[in-house]
Amino acid sequence: MSDQDVHTSPPESPADEGGNEILTFGCRLNSWESEVMRGHAKSAGLNGAIIVNTCAVTNEAVRSARQAIRKARRANPDAPIIVTGCAAQINPDEFADMPEVTRVIGNADKMKAETYQPHILLGGNNKKSVSDIMQVKDVAGHLVDGLDGRARAYVQIQTGCDHRCTFCIIPYGRGDSRSVPAGDVVEQVKTLVGTGHQEIVLTGVDLTSWGSDLPGEPNLGRLVQAILNNVPDLPQLRLSSIDAIEIDEALFDALISQERIAPHLHLSLQAGADMILKRMKRRHLRADAIKLCQRLKAARPDLAFGADIIAGFPTETEEMFEDSLNLVDECDLAYLHVFPYSPRPGTPAARMPQVDRAVIKQRAARLRKKADAMLVKHLAGMVGSVQNGLVEKPGFARAPNFAGIRLTDKAPRTGAILPIRMTGHDGKVLEGEPA
Repeated sequence: MSDQDVHTSPPESPADEGGNEILTFGCRLNSWESEVMRGHAKSAGLNGAIIVNTCAVTNEAVRSARQAIRKARRANPDAPIIVTGCAAQINPDEFADMPEVTRVIGNADKMKAETYQPHILLGGNNKKSVSDIMQVKDVAGHLVDGLDGRARAYVQIQTGCDHRCTFCIIPYGRGDSRSVPAGDVVEQVKTLVGTGHQEIVLTGVDLTSWGSDLPGEPNLGRLVQAILNNVPDLPQLRLSSIDAIEIDEALFDALISQERIAPHLHLSLQAGADMILKRMKRRHLRADAIKLCQRLKAARPDLAFGADIIAGFPTETEEMFEDSLNLVDECDLAYLHVFPYSPRPGTPAARMPQVDRAVIKQRAARLRKKADAMLVKHLAGMVGSVQNGLVEKPGFARAPNFAGIRLTDKAPRTGAILPIRMTGHDGKVLEGEPA
């Protein structure tokens, strides 16, 4: 359901050298793909367009995208507005019917360089170019240099999802799981490390399904080991959101033994009650999540966990919600993405008995309050320690376990990794100084 840093409003996105502006909604994978599109548009000579890369994970994400399109048209009366992404793939007519929209392109077409030829993209009377995503059988490896400046780079290793969780619409926007071959991934990592990137983040829709469609069905653990073995100059490798039940033994061994793997995992847990997990059609139970977290933490104590939790899934009782609330403590979750349940038309969960919206809102607030307390506990436990922080921008770095660090010294260059002593925290980020 999520990659790290899910958002429903677009970040600041100034026009690039070609005069194109990209508004990105949703997960880090969408942000990565926006940079691929930016490069394609520039190379094709597209100029002055507004490209809206939408998300479909919640109704709010779709509403925010439509609102942004209207705002963009008011501010730019003559600019072509191109709409793509998961929401556009799933409901192309909804966006094509908007008078502000010039063209709607699907998730497969948005990654093709030829799509951005101005005479193709803006010519003709066809307002939609959306293919059947379920018929797409491969995924090309694209190189993105500089999504986070020189601090880190993101490498897409797969897209799509073979699972059909009852709440999730994303497989219908992304298609079935497709993997980038290991050799291509390793070569991309080598190139990015060669251009000065200190951290590589592996990203995808269902990261732990990588390899299931490749010859021999290799697993994610094998890919991680190949990257570490073949790119010895890579200081730090980070995994984005993963499905806990699919952590294979090779990946487990790498996580606990390889210090170059960042000690941070964001887990797709979604709920803490077995009945809700079954109704979600998840493939793990509460005990599985707790056992995994305890096993990992025992083997690597510096490991920090994040997780997605949905509040107010259909049929969720107060007792079931308490199971989710308690899971935060039992798994020692330092970071939470809290999603108030939002019914997505076309999903089985949308047809289940719904929880009152006021109750959903209240439960989400309780989860967020718990999340704030767990973050404070996590940060407090780091005060006095020395962390090798990656400088993301002047005055701000990030610890290997994903904790943000406000620096007293703003001089260190972006992309540098340096030892930082933690001197305090404000409940949201650490405060530190070079050690």
